[in-house]
Amino acid sequence: MLDFRNTNTLWASIIAETLQRLGLTTAVICPGSRSAPLTIAFAQNNQIETIPILDERSASFFALGIAKKSGLPTALICTSGTAAANFYPAIIEARESRIPLLIFTADRPPELRDCHAGQAIDQVKMYGNYLNWQVELAIPSAEIAMLGYLRQTLMYAWDRSQFPTPGPVHLNIPFRDPLIPISDISVEALETEFDSEDFFAGLEPIIIGETSTPPSPPLLRGGVGSAIEQWQKCSRGIIIAGVAQPQFPEKYCSAIGQMSKFLNWPVLAEGLSPLRNYAQLNPHLISTYDLILRNRELADKLTPEIAIQIGDLPTSKELRNWLDKTQPKRYIIDPSHHNFDPLHGKTIHLRTSVENLATKLTLVPPLNKAGLTLVPPLSKGGLGGVLTSATNEYLQLWRNTETQVRQTIDQKLSTINNIIEPKVSWLLSQILPAGTPIFISNSMPVRDVEFFWKPNNLEIKPFVNRGANGIDGTLSTALGVGHRNQSSILLTGDLALLHDTNGFLITNKFVGHLTIVLINNNGGGIFEMLPVAKFDPPFEEFFATPQHINFAQLCATYGVEHEIIDDWEQLKEKLSFLPNNGIRVLELQTDRRADAKWRQDNLSKFAKGL
Repeated sequence: MLDFRNTNTLWASIIAETLQRLGLTTAVICPGSRSAPLTIAFAQNNQIETIPILDERSASFFALGIAKKSGLPTALICTSGTAAANFYPAIIEARESRIPLLIFTADRPPELRDCHAGQAIDQVKMYGNYLNWQVELAIPSAEIAMLGYLRQTLMYAWDRSQFPTPGPVHLNIPFRDPLIPISDISVEALETEFDSEDFFAGLEPIIIGETSTPPSPPLLRGGVGSAIEQWQKCSRGIIIAGVAQPQFPEKYCSAIGQMSKFLNWPVLAEGLSPLRNYAQLNPHLISTYDLILRNRELADKLTPEIAIQIGDLPTSKELRNWLDKTQPKRYIIDPSHHNFDPLHGKTIHLRTSVENLATKLTLVPPLNKAGLTLVPPLSKGGLGGVLTSATNEYLQLWRNTETQVRQTIDQKLSTINNIIEPKVSWLLSQILPAGTPIFISNSMPVRDVEFFWKPNNLEIKPFVNRGANGIDGTLSTALGVGHRNQSSILLTGDLALLHDTNGFLITNKFVGHLTIVLINNNGGGIFEMLPVAKFDPPFEEFFATPQHINFAQLCATYGVEHEIIDDWEQLKEKLSFLPNNGIRVLELQTDRRADAKWRQDNLSKFAKGL
């Protein structure tokens, strides 16, 4: 409903109503005076869930998590001044991770800027190049023509948050007094002549799907067809599936599986994509590539001629160094306009989705099948009834090595009874309830997931903030992912959790359940793996930065359930069935240096069968 009490209430209610009709479902609002018209308008719109959150940085990452989960823009609202500056880290992550956000910053009008009026900073273009689009709206006006301008500007902002590549959009909104809904007779009179249905006619939600991406110029020029023909002729090709959080994970995994079977190429699948959790869709899945490539002799034998990279590269430095050294011809498959080649190789970007590409493959006539043979199904040790060349030793070498290394890892970790970090991600991949969303913190957790996450058919949904690779907003983003979702998991270290403890303030607005699996090694475990660890001092104080926090007491402050996990059976019991609501912390206390040494001692050995 539109609010005709005064110009500001009308202006703000048109913002809320327009976005609601376009498909907005959630608005995250931080308290403040200058933003009062926006707060009141969104709070009064019963079609939009409006969530108040005290801390702007936490609020912005919570909104980011909601948008990650839904694939739709989430609105984020704050008052003027430095409140808006606290949104910046999440906006950077949204841009780099291609997540749609609509940022509304209330502002002083022009006459109260640059004159020490208080709580006034320069908010125009304050987020620099990290936006899909930005605009400062006009001073609110009750004229019909200006209301039409507002409606159309919002429609464009909504579109730009999703096309051509999802990302953040910033609208700076100056408000003059009165900021509260004091009645203005002249505006109230407008209500009798205002036709809402006519004004909002034509506003409809955009249907987002994997086929919505328009064909790229290379596709129109036939570049994809030419590429497919080259791929078919190559027996030493690999598909690299990097970090991904697709809205339709089964279709995404099925499309990659279809490509893999069509080409008879292995798929090197990052643990931070859904592929390892839909293993039945991909008979050529390789999960231990980072460990395999640490064996230099094997790495040389596995040198590819062509590599198809889907989205971002995986986290693995071993993989990146190997690609840089071997220099295969590389194709990158992603519909966005971003550059996904940090190695700056001879790379061709095919700007289409992997789902679209898989559809194209069904139209490609097969090459001469002379010499091809149907190998035995998986149950008999074969490749699952897939047509493959009897001489494709390259694919077989990948598959045989994967089997050997996976067995070595499983045997090693299954016999470890003491609590160590690497076993956590390995165990989670086997015991979580089907379909569980899991947010994985940066630093060591993402790397242990890449090393040890075991292929399964549990359809677990991984989420990460890998755009900027930081620990900022870890808890708040995980809560956003878990809000009104299936019971969820956060896998995090102690420093990442402590960096965002204000996220616990969301507890009373959070709907759903989040279990935080906390690996507490009292410091930054990732730094123990880096060369700087040899230089102490200053390593322990300035890099590892132990905080010596009692998490039981911290959790008690926020009314969050806490429990120390002493053995693996206890962890299995706690995670085999997840509660429906609330937040709890399961803390595993580990030895940072011992775990780092375990990795250093074992990672290279796994590919050697030791």
